Formats: sequence, structure tokens, C-alpha cells
Amino acid sequence: MPESVHSQDLDQSMVDAEQPVELLQSNDPILEERQIVVLAGATETAASFQFEGEGHTMGNALRYAIMKNPAVEFCGYTIPHPSDPKMNVRIQTNDTTTALEALEKGFNDLMDLCDVVTEKFTASRDQFNAESGNRMEA
Repeated sequence: MPESVHSQDLDQSMVDAEQPVELLQSNDPILEERQIVVLAGATETAASFQFEGEGHTMGNALRYAIMKNPAVEFCGYTIPHPSDPKMNVRIQTNDTTTALEALEKGFNDLMDLCDVVTEKFTASRDQFNAESGNRMEA
């Protein structure tokens, strides 16, 4: 008769897994609330990062920015449970960069994109306000 696998046996194998390592720490109260944790099983070129208090908006935008990097082979995100405010991002890279470097580049690229959008919005708003002011005076 074949041996059966029980959930208790599977859970025992997870006891030896590394505990999550806090990646970013700061005395800044704003950053303390937004911890990024590297989940167990990470290597230099493949890692999962957990973000507190983030959702689909940040997950999809960050995934998009990271996938623009040619050194990234895979990037995906998941929200493990809707009532738990956590988002996980998985990054796999080739040997030319690390998963952490890809994450940092993704954040920088996303911030640059947001800066461009803000500048264009502000310029368009100012132009609209200037043209609207000219119409009102006429």
C-alpha cells in the first residue's frame, strides 16, 4: 500500500525554510509603516518581495516598469488575500543583474514616469487656465 502524504508532513518541511528578511529599515515613521520584506527562498537572481499596504495599482505599475528592463526574465505580482493588505512581487533576472537591482530600477523608472506625467499635466493645466482667462477677458 503506498504511503500517503499528509498536510502535517508538508508543513514540517517548511519549518526549515528561512524566515523573511527585512530589506528596508528606517527610523522615518513614514517608511516604518511601508516595510518591504524578502520572502523565503530568495536567490540573487530570483526573489519574492512582500509590500505592506499596497494593492493592484502599485503591483501592476511596478510589474510593468520592471518588465521593461531587458535583464528581467519574469516579473509578476499577486495579492494573496483580499482582506490582507499585502502584495507580493516575484522577480527573476538573468545573470547580469540581481532581483534587488531590478526592483530598485523598477521603482526609479516608475518615479521617472510619474514625474513626466505630473509635468505634462501641470503644463496642460496651466495652458488651459491661461487660455480660459483670455476667453473670459474678451
